Amino acid sequence: MAKSSFGNFKSQKTNAQKKEEFRQEKKKARAEKNEYFAKKKAEENSYRAQDTSDSKKDVTSRSRAQTPAQPITFKRENTNGEMPLNKYLAHCDVCSRRDAADVIRKGTVVVNGKVITEPGHKVTDKDEVKVNGKKISIQKELVYILLNKPKDYITTSEDPQGRRTIMDLMRGVSTQRIYPVGRLDRNTTGVLLLTNDGELTQKLSHPSFQVKKVYEVTLDKNLEKKDFEKLLNGLTLEDGFIAPDALGYADPKDKKVIGIEIHSGRNRIVRRMFEALGYDVKGLDRVLFANLTKKNVDRGKWRYLNEKEVRLLKFLNKSFVKKKEELKGKNRDEE
Repeated sequence: MAKSSFGNFKSQKTNAQKKEEFRQEKKKARAEKNEYFAKKKAEENSYRAQDTSDSKKDVTSRSRAQTPAQPITFKRENTNGEMPLNKYLAHCDVCSRRDAADVIRKGTVVVNGKVITEPGHKVTDKDEVKVNGKKISIQKELVYILLNKPKDYITTSEDPQGRRTIMDLMRGVSTQRIYPVGRLDRNTTGVLLLTNDGELTQKLSHPSFQVKKVYEVTLDKNLEKKDFEKLLNGLTLEDGFIAPDALGYADPKDKKVIGIEIHSGRNRIVRRMFEALGYDVKGLDRVLFANLTKKNVDRGKWRYLNEKEVRLLKFLNKSFVKKKEELKGKNRDEE
């Protein structure tokens, strides 16, 4: 996991917890390595059985041809029942559920010939829904893509100033309308998720789900110990207090490179934290987002998520949110 990249992370965990995590990480890494080599060996044996006269070059060529990157088709859960109009727009991938409420209130949404301005208005698949005169319908096939974002690309579908966007890297990848989950600054690199799953986008973007993000920060000078402690204890910025979940030097011999774990989604929050202490961020790379890493994905390249990764995203921090809601309900009952 991400913390193995920054071995000196400081957090509130006990030594016993840290040792157990380290043990589990080693066990997982060993299992992944064994699985990888076992798979490679099986592939080689398979190719030899097919044609023992093939050269090594031919075998390599055939291996590449038989293992193309293919998307896994996910079907959306049954949506035949009634649902709020703002949720329906999100399922149709018009925009996020949060933004859909504003779109509806502007009077641009028509249901069965009638303008609807109430986000909670109930609709079904059988209703005719139009946005700005264009008929929409629920997207049935869901796509999930991990991009290792390079520098000098804007995290948006299009840019009025004509600058390069991440969609320039994704041309022809999918017939579905995909969009990024959250944003990375133009000069920030690393893990970025793209999908047409509006419900998952809403979930991963909402602060209550405490989505973990890990960044590697390269500074213009060494991070001094006193500033390290200030960051760890938290800072008060113009938009409020902020503290990292964990902090550490990526390399004890190079204190310009820092690993920081954070779950806040506030704009440019990592850069602003270091800038508040007088440091200039020369490089910012997101190495982990919601348990997704850029492992085996080169800069500027992408891959489809597998079924297990999608399932983990959908259930991410679900128990945490459930406990939070139960606590809120208990507090209301006591009042």
